[in-house]
Amino acid sequence: MQTKIAANAHAMKRWLGKAEVVLGNHSDRLNAINIFPVADGDTGTNLYLTVRAAVSALEGAATDATEAGNDVGAVLSRAGQAAMEQARGNSGTLFAVFLCAAAEPLAGKSRLSAPLLATALNRAQIRAWSALSEPVAGTMLSVLEAAAHAAQAVDAAQNSDDSNHALGTSLDAVVEAAFQAVVRTEDELAQLHEAHVVDAGGVGMLLVLDCLRSAVLGEALQDELLDGLHGYKLQDPHIHEHMPADDGVEVMCTISLSPLNAAILRQRLDEMGDSVIMSQVGNAQGPDDDDDSTAEPSYRWRVHVHVPDPEPAVALIRSLGEPTDIAVSQLALPRENGQEAAPHESAGKQANGSTGQSRYDH
Repeated sequence: MQTKIAANAHAMKRWLGKAEVVLGNHSDRLNAINIFPVADGDTGTNLYLTVRAAVSALEGAATDATEAGNDVGAVLSRAGQAAMEQARGNSGTLFAVFLCAAAEPLAGKSRLSAPLLATALNRAQIRAWSALSEPVAGTMLSVLEAAAHAAQAVDAAQNSDDSNHALGTSLDAVVEAAFQAVVRTEDELAQLHEAHVVDAGGVGMLLVLDCLRSAVLGEALQDELLDGLHGYKLQDPHIHEHMPADDGVEVMCTISLSPLNAAILRQRLDEMGDSVIMSQVGNAQGPDDDDDSTAEPSYRWRVHVHVPDPEPAVALIRSLGEPTDIAVSQLALPRENGQEAAPHESAGKQANGSTGQSRYDH
């Protein structure tokens, strides 16, 4: 068993920093096998940019106890809020949901323990499944669910032992369960089975969880986990290049809505398109000073949807509130001579906000 375990707020910052580096290094491979829900080859890029936003929020943050620098939940909440505000794509949005939800039961805690890990992962997997209007097994949702169940099983077997030894055992089990869930994705989704690859978002979540294990236990990343994953060898092709292009666009924004209007927006977006994700950002906001004091409180929501045409979706969103950070990205970049642009080119264009993405802000 490990001899030096660090599970405090500094370790959580180290975790996210490791995840930023690892996802940056693996973004091309993740892009190469990204075919669900859209074969657009950007899962790796989206995860990397979202985690980078989380890490950036912690740079220069207070580290002493007087400013909650020792509060594990506060650190992850700050990072999660930034990730949610700047989330990219399905995978990035779900990572942000995961981080925000995991932070909640850790609020006020000075260190992570096996019981807290089990609670945090379970909260995160429930929130992630519920964020999607039509959640699908065989994705990063399944990987997160498997990890949460493994943590709960270890915690139950160890009678809620909060020792470092128990935490190490739990983290080992979490990563192993995540790996097995990634392997299963190939047979859980018809698209993945036909292409003979595992789910890109699932691999991304596995990498994130292995980074957590590495940061806490002070051990090297388990690179051998990826050796047998179908489609993950460097010589394997970008499999989406020869698939039919997906029509339509991805629309994302942040908006303050009452629970009723949020439900209305989700229902209408479900009718307009698919891949609808809506997740709360932060706590409830009170009514404005000029409003009736009996009015419903509002919440900030991160909204994500794939639609054929952005205009109706943007008009609907604006009819219910004042959105910020509206971003519209093509699900398929223009073809040249009948071929799609190379995946690294599409990633660069979207990341830089040029031809792959447009803004609708005033």
